[in-house]
Amino acid sequence: MAKAAKARKAKSSGGGKWIQGAIKRPGALTEKAKAAGMTVQAYARAHRKSPGRLGKQSRLAITLKRIGRRK
Repeated sequence: MAKAAKARKAKSSGGGKWIQGAIKRPGALTEKAKAAGMTVQAYARAHRKSPGRLGKQSRLAITLKRIGRRK
């Protein structure tokens, strides 16, 4: 099996530890939100369309919140 095919299979099979891999700087968004005097979710919603790292962190926080609600 080719390397790319293995990677695709691992991604599509679900499970795994993709969340740990997606979080590059644990606690960074929380720290920024506290410094701004906001909750993490309010800060994430306010910055979800921001470019760069802040936007990525915000979108991931919103996605993780949705995943937690579904369970």
